[in-house]
Amino acid sequence: MPASKSAAKTALKPIAKPVRKTLQFTAADPLLASFPPVVAQDTRTLILGSLPGAASLAVSQYYGHPRNGFWRLLSAITGEDLVAMAYEDRLQTLLAHRIGLWDVVAAARRKGSLDSNMRDIVHNDLTDLLAQLPELQTIAFNGGTAERIGRKSLGELAVGYRILALPSSSPAFTLPYADKLERWRELDTSGQ
Repeated sequence: MPASKSAAKTALKPIAKPVRKTLQFTAADPLLASFPPVVAQDTRTLILGSLPGAASLAVSQYYGHPRNGFWRLLSAITGEDLVAMAYEDRLQTLLAHRIGLWDVVAAARRKGSLDSNMRDIVHNDLTDLLAQLPELQTIAFNGGTAERIGRKSLGELAVGYRILALPSSSPAFTLPYADKLERWRELDTSGQ
C-alpha cells in the first residue's frame, strides 16, 4: 500500500457517538402533581394523559399549552368549537359528550415537559376511578407514555374496556395534525 494511502487511512478517526445528557434530580426538585379527574357518573370515554406539562401546570388546565392539539382534535370529534370556549365550558362540554379526562401519573419529578424526563413516578389509582364509572366503555391513552404506564396500572382490568392508543396531542410529537386526527377519530362518540 502506498505510504500516502496508509497515512490517510491512519489519520481517519471514528466519529464518536453522541452522548445523551443524563438529567440529575435531587430531593430539592419539586414533585409535580396532576389535576383531579374530570368525570361524571355517565362518562363512557376516558382520555388518559401522562402528566400535565409545564404550561398546563402554570395555568392549572388540562392541555393548557397553546400549541397542544388536544382541544382542536376534540373539537373535530365532538363537532363543538372547544378552542373558542372558556376552559370550564370546555370541560362541561366534554362531560356532556360523556368524555372524561385524567392522567395516569399522580405525581413525578420532571425537568421541562418531556415525559422521558419524569422520575419518582407515583401512579394515579385508575382501579378506584373505574369503579366509580359504571357506564365506561372506552379508555384512550394520549401518547405512548400514558399508554405504557396506564396499561401497567390497569393490568387485567383493561380486558373489560375498549382500549385505544392514540398519538400524543403534544406539540413535541411531530406527527402532522391530519394524521393525528385520523387516529383520534377512533374516539367517535356520536353514538354515546
